[in-house]
Amino acid sequence: MLYQIYATIIKELLLLWRDRAGMLVLFVMPAVLVVVMSLVQENILIIMGETSTKMLFVELDGDPLGRTIEEKLIESGSIEVVKEIDGRQITEKEALSAILNGNFQFCVIIPKGFSKAVKARTRQSVSRSLFNDSVTDEIETSIPDLVVYFDPAVRGGFRSSVLNALNQATLGMEIKEKMKMFSELVPKKINQSVKEMLSPFGAEDLAVDVAEMQFKWNEKRLLEISENPATSSIFEKTPSSVQQNVPAWALFGMFFIVVPMAGALIREKQDGTLSRLMTMPVSYLTLIFGKVLAYIFVCLSQFALILIIGRYVLPMLGTPMLEMGTNPVAIFIITLSAALAATGYGILLGTFSSSFEQASMFGPISIVIAAAIGGIMVPVYAMPKMMKALSMLSPLNWGHDAFLDIFIRGGDVRSIMPEAGSLFLLFLVMMLISWFFLFRKIRTG
Repeated sequence: MLYQIYATIIKELLLLWRDRAGMLVLFVMPAVLVVVMSLVQENILIIMGETSTKMLFVELDGDPLGRTIEEKLIESGSIEVVKEIDGRQITEKEALSAILNGNFQFCVIIPKGFSKAVKARTRQSVSRSLFNDSVTDEIETSIPDLVVYFDPAVRGGFRSSVLNALNQATLGMEIKEKMKMFSELVPKKINQSVKEMLSPFGAEDLAVDVAEMQFKWNEKRLLEISENPATSSIFEKTPSSVQQNVPAWALFGMFFIVVPMAGALIREKQDGTLSRLMTMPVSYLTLIFGKVLAYIFVCLSQFALILIIGRYVLPMLGTPMLEMGTNPVAIFIITLSAALAATGYGILLGTFSSSFEQASMFGPISIVIAAAIGGIMVPVYAMPKMMKALSMLSPLNWGHDAFLDIFIRGGDVRSIMPEAGSLFLLFLVMMLISWFFLFRKIRTG
């Protein structure tokens, strides 16, 4: 029996090897999709503020106050400040050219004289608050605007997030400067008030020594917001574009195995090969088991190729490296379960299709629909309520959710057993249906 299974596996692999178009569909298509979708989604995450954004920063002022804004932007964690191109400081003209060429999305210019004007205006503002009318006749110092250049193609949330980060940075700088000015002027105000109070007693010339006041404590926030993922382990990280797309399109490619698998079964039915095999001392289960094992090997090879791309190829293209959690056993179980479900669907499709054209049309369309509603193309959380309910019917959703459990939520074998069990049960149901109808067709002629 083992030799018969081995012979069946070799036969199926040889047939698949001769089908070069099928090989392209199985291996090249998911590999290309993983690369393209990961790169596209990484750029979308940058626009949404999920990852750091490179910002050109041109400081023409030469004062520490301008560097304070730079430090505040860096502290935000979502901005990567770029001050040099090709190892040299960039000018405003070069920065504008880089924006227009699409090399950067935006640039901040700190104008000349900015710090001096801010300090003068701050002194005027604080003086008016403390000394009332003593400086009302003084003309307010005008502050040159911070200039932000945007790529015209940048719109909506990305532009708002950048402006918000810049507003936060300038607000922090403004508060810091006001606190410094208060620490300088408040002692003078106290001196003035004390002398005015003592003047009726002839103590106008009394020297009052008021210690220098510090307001640094105002820089520390009283309330902090703690942001933590709702996970079972403290070691988990926010999902990256690679963690989202590698398992998604690996599953998509695995289920596309139904095209060559159903085609091979249809050809065997049409040319009578399957009927002749059934007349030999070989059981139906042996033949089907050999087919399933052959295509499971192909599915596992597909998945291994996609993992290699995620670990080594995508980082060279600028995306994060694929991080797969700490439970390889769970990864193997869910991959094997998904491969079984894919091969079961291939057998079912080959059983009920009367021609290769019929299988080659219905198979890919059904897989694309299952991928669309299963969160492969669009995350489930972004779908409307009705589509979220439908997504639970897609086996691709079961497999993808299990992979995210492992990669993102720190899942183990126990946590992915519901999805793995559902995929294996689907495989058994499809195999039983296929056996019943195919066996009956062969026996009835």
